[in-house]
Amino acid sequence: MKEISAIQIKEAVSAGLLKACCSLSSCVLSKIKIAKNEEKSALAKATLEQIIENAEIADSETLPMCQDTGIVTCFVEIGYDVHIACDLYEAINTGVKDAYERYYFRKSVAHPLSRKNTGDNTPAIVHVKMVPGDKLKIMLVPKGAGSENMSKLKMLNPTDGKQGIIDFVVSAVKEADGRPCPPIFLGIGIGGNFETAPMMAKEALARTERSSDPEIAELEETILREVNKTNVGPMGLGGDTTCLDVFINTYPCHIASMPVAVNIQCHANRHVEVVL
Repeated sequence: MKEISAIQIKEAVSAGLLKACCSLSSCVLSKIKIAKNEEKSALAKATLEQIIENAEIADSETLPMCQDTGIVTCFVEIGYDVHIACDLYEAINTGVKDAYERYYFRKSVAHPLSRKNTGDNTPAIVHVKMVPGDKLKIMLVPKGAGSENMSKLKMLNPTDGKQGIIDFVVSAVKEADGRPCPPIFLGIGIGGNFETAPMMAKEALARTERSSDPEIAELEETILREVNKTNVGPMGLGGDTTCLDVFINTYPCHIASMPVAVNIQCHANRHVEVVL
């Protein structure tokens, strides 16, 4: 049985958040560069060039790529053969606090009604699942409010079918317009129930490849194509590049319902996985 301590978790979370907030993954950055080369609108192309320049400066100088360093969501996988010798939630939050204080990241977490800031960007939002193995994996997702506020959940009727899903997603993107700082990524959760669909949508944003289910992979491509016909464009200024990619997670649902959640993510699709 492998034992993992509080200090290991704290240090891994703190280092992971530094990387997530200051360095876009090569996968995300390459999608933006490809989009810039294919973009027909001169204004959209210039906007994408500025996004790329900003990301490169942030990475080289170890500075946040955006002033909104977000609220931290953690997707945690605990191996059956791992013993966590501490309070997992406390250890994660200690790492979040350390990162946001040590690296001077903006602290954006507040009480929902009084709006009093917690002062250290905690608590994080933590989702835990048990899996085979002897590792602890933490996917760190610092998410800003500009894109999160544009996300939507709808309980569709099963008879709405694929077209109903496509129409709902496209409508959500049109309504959001330039507010989530496009070009965006779309995480979509289909199925489960009222609470699982949004969590699947958030988790889908950390994926980098098409679904292994051919039918879902085709739907991802269709939604990407339809969203990019909206002419929202980079920063809402028009163009071919409204969305950089679409990822869908699914789960079986009740015969009488079809929950669909759309989690909109700005071009700074920040996520880092740490493994202990």
